[in-house]
Amino acid sequence: MDEILLTRALFGTTMAFHIIFATMGVALPLMILSAEILYQKTKDKDYAVMAKRWIKGFAILLAVAIPSGTIAGVQLSLLWPGYMKIIGEVVPLPFQIEIFAFFIEALFLSIYVYAADRLSPLMRIVSVSLVAFGAAASAVLITNAHAFQNTPVGFRIVEGQIVDVDPWAAFFNPNFIVAASHVLVTAYMTGAFMLASVAAFKMLKASPGSSHFVYYRKALMLGLIIGGLFSIFSAVTGHESAIHLHHYNPEKLAAAEGLFETRSHAPLKIGGWTDPETQEVKYAIEIPGLLSFLAGYSFDEVVRGLNDFPKEYWPPLFVRVLFNGMVGIGMLLIVLSIIGFIWRHILKRDVFPKWMMSCFVVSGPLAMLAIELGWIFACIGRQPWAIYRVLSTADAATTAGHIAPLFVLFTGLYVVLGIITVLVLYFYFKRHPLAEEIPV
Repeated sequence: MDEILLTRALFGTTMAFHIIFATMGVALPLMILSAEILYQKTKDKDYAVMAKRWIKGFAILLAVAIPSGTIAGVQLSLLWPGYMKIIGEVVPLPFQIEIFAFFIEALFLSIYVYAADRLSPLMRIVSVSLVAFGAAASAVLITNAHAFQNTPVGFRIVEGQIVDVDPWAAFFNPNFIVAASHVLVTAYMTGAFMLASVAAFKMLKASPGSSHFVYYRKALMLGLIIGGLFSIFSAVTGHESAIHLHHYNPEKLAAAEGLFETRSHAPLKIGGWTDPETQEVKYAIEIPGLLSFLAGYSFDEVVRGLNDFPKEYWPPLFVRVLFNGMVGIGMLLIVLSIIGFIWRHILKRDVFPKWMMSCFVVSGPLAMLAIELGWIFACIGRQPWAIYRVLSTADAATTAGHIAPLFVLFTGLYVVLGIITVLVLYFYFKRHPLAEEIPV
C-alpha cells in the first residue's frame, strides 16, 4: 500500500469507528425524548424506565464518541493539511458553531441524568429536547464540511491563493440541506432499529406475558415505529441525494448505477456488479427508463455516463456494491417495520413468530451496516477528489510518511475501545437489571 492509500485507510478506519458512536449519539436523545413524552402522556412507568435506562447507555456511548471524535479532528489536521488549509480559510463556521451545540447537549444531558427526578414533567421534556437539539445540531454542522467537499463554493483560487472568500456562501453550499437531512434521518432510523434489536433479543429470553416481556415489547414497537418512519424519510432524502448527484456529481451517480454511456431513458439497474472491460452491469435486473425518471422526473431526462469524463476522474467502480447494499438494507428495514406494525397493532398479536423476532434482532446491526456503507460510498465515490474538482486527494494528503505504524496502532486502539465499551455496557446493565425497576 502506498502512503496515500494508507493515509486514507487510517482516517477511514477512524471514521468507521467514530460513526457508530456519533450515529447513536444523535439518535438516542430522540428515542429518550419519545419515551419521556409517552410517559408524561400515558403515565405508563415502562416508558419512564426506558428513558432512564437509555440515558445511561447514551452517557456511556458519549464517553467514547468524544475521544474518538477528537482523534478524528486531530487526524484531519495531521493527515490532510492541504484539505484543512482550504477548510480553515473558507468554511470554519460549522466547526466554530458546533462547540456551542455540544455545550448545549452536554449541559442539559447533565441536568437530565442527575436531576430528572427533581424536574417538573415539562422541564424533563425540555431538557431532553435540548439534548436532542444539541446532538442533531452537532451532526448537521459537522456534515456541513462534508457537503462542502461535494459542492465547494464561496471562494476562488487564483495562482494558488484563496481569494474572494464568502464563508456564509460556503456554509450554505448546494449540498448542505440534502446531506444534512439525509444524515439526520438515517441516524434516527439506525438508533431506533438498534434499540428495537436489543428489545427483540431480550424478548426471546423473557417469558411471554411477564412484565419484562411486556416492557421489551413496548420498546420493540417504539423502535420499529420510529425506525420505520425514518427509514421511509431516508428513502425520500436518499432520492433527493441522487437527484443532487445527477446535477452536481454526475460521475458518482454514473458509477453507482453502472452507467457508461450518456443517454435519455436510462434504465435503473438493481443488483449485479460492474464489469469495466465490457462496460456492463452483469446479472442486474433492469427497469427501463426509471433512472432518467428518478433523476429528473422525466423519462426524457439525459443522464451522463462515465465515458463523458476522463478515466482518471472515474470513482472506483465497486462503489456500486456499496450503493446497492445501502439501498437494499434501507428497503428491508421499511418492510420489517411494516410487518411488525401490522402484526402487533392491526392483527393484535401479543407474541411474534421466531423468524420475525430473528429479523428484528438483526435489524439494528443491518441499519448500522447501511450507515457505514453510505459513508464509504459518499467518500470513495468522490475520488479522486478531496474537494470536488478543486483539490485532489493526493494533494490534500500529508507527505510526512510513516503512516503504517499509526494505522496498526490506531486500529488496535479501536478494537480495545470497542471491547471495553461492550463490556462496560454489559456489566453496567447486569449490575442494574430491569428487575430492580420493574418486578418480574
